[in-house]
Amino acid sequence: MTTSKRPRAQAEKADLRSRLDHLTLSRKEGFGRLAEAPPRPRPESLSRGQLKSLGEAALAEYDRGRRKWHANLGPLVTPQMEELHEDLSDIFDSNDQDSDKVKGGIALDAFPGLGKTTAVLAFARKLHRRIIQEEGRYTQEGHERWPVCRVGLTSNTGMRDFNRSILEYYGHPGRFRGTAAEFGYRALGSVLSAETELLIVDDLHFLKWRNKNGIEVSNHFKYIANEFPVTLLLIGVGLEKRGLFSEGEDFEDAILAQTGRRTTRLGMAPFTIESEKGRTDWRNTLLAIEERVVLTDKYPGMIANELSDYLFARSTGHIGSLMTLINRCCQRAVRTGVERLDKKLLDQVKNDSASEQARRELQQAFESGRLVSQPGSRAA
Repeated sequence: MTTSKRPRAQAEKADLRSRLDHLTLSRKEGFGRLAEAPPRPRPESLSRGQLKSLGEAALAEYDRGRRKWHANLGPLVTPQMEELHEDLSDIFDSNDQDSDKVKGGIALDAFPGLGKTTAVLAFARKLHRRIIQEEGRYTQEGHERWPVCRVGLTSNTGMRDFNRSILEYYGHPGRFRGTAAEFGYRALGSVLSAETELLIVDDLHFLKWRNKNGIEVSNHFKYIANEFPVTLLLIGVGLEKRGLFSEGEDFEDAILAQTGRRTTRLGMAPFTIESEKGRTDWRNTLLAIEERVVLTDKYPGMIANELSDYLFARSTGHIGSLMTLINRCCQRAVRTGVERLDKKLLDQVKNDSASEQARRELQQAFESGRLVSQPGSRAA
């Protein structure tokens, strides 16, 4: 195959992959496409000469493939994700009990930008494939099997809205009209028919716990734990401060704390470089990113050696901020023809505001030698 035909062949192969840029995870079909999609085809690494030999159409297809690739570099299997997946597996597998026993719940409570949702979705995808392989696509009654259900919350979510979100996920015909109780019964029926085993509730921090809706949904979580044969996985920010795990002294606090009594709190931490292990974990992550980047002038150590301190300062060790910055810089490197990552290019690219605010202090610490990010180095 000639060089000019390779990008076209890769583009055709990519079209065979389920399109993932126009789906919603609030419906089972969207999650199913995400969970069962084959690996994204990696664009071929071309030299400058090969790049110049491409025709206009072939170059456009090649760059389009790289845009998609760099926009979806993750998820990276970081030490934080590995630890979380082990904990999730322990709890989920231990919940393989008869339905007369209440299954323990999970609350993933961590700051933004640490990859909570990404890590949970990676776990849910593996779980979906595992259960489908073990149990088949259809239940004994002939219904479609959907091992995972995911719903998201907003600040105005009440019990009726929450139940309706579950019905929307399954595409239940009765999701448009009904009372909160009727929606609840239909949601239970959907979960039982699909033999769902993991119910993910994302963005739990959007809920106003101390208002009427918060108490309603908290009580509903207790109802789900009692009646739904699922493992309940809650994801949010600052859940402990909102009283999810505290006993409380008044009646409303006690209601909220009932959910916490049956819930195991898990967390995720940013990268740290105060220890040799932390610096090694950071370097391994940069090496993994460097291996995935498809730029013509990439060279060994371009990211892991040359940009280690710089990227830590720009991301403050948050994987979400790091991946956003790498993605945007790769897009600019391809679009402008620079075809490599360096500080000059990176300085032109904006990152999230939280990282930018902390950037100057970290950069000063690196410049003075008070911080080092490379393994085997010592801070001043």
